[in-house]
Amino acid sequence: MSSGMKTIIYPVKDLAQAKKLYGKLLGVEPLMDAAYYVGYRVGDQDIGLDPNGHGQGLTGPLAYWNVDDINETIRQLIEAGATPLQPVKDVGGGKLVGSVTDADGNQIGLIQAS
Repeated sequence: MSSGMKTIIYPVKDLAQAKKLYGKLLGVEPLMDAAYYVGYRVGDQDIGLDPNGHGQGLTGPLAYWNVDDINETIRQLIEAGATPLQPVKDVGGGKLVGSVTDADGNQIGLIQAS
């Protein structure tokens, strides 16, 4: 079902400030640098800064589990008691993301590569 967590997204209010801070922390330049998202890669870990994250219900960093079939995984998680949080959407290049919460309110991110 999953090949592990390889992406973490941080909701940020000030993208320029966050980019400066995370650039220093990570020690690398962003692979993607746009007004709607800044993304870094350190080893095989993707780290993203999302200035729209708070408006989409993110209350803190969200780790994303890599899955083969995001819609089926979400269906199975809902059957197991999860509540939908963010609907599945294409974030570019056919990459799909979505999220649910568990019974304790913990957010679970899912990502399906193209």
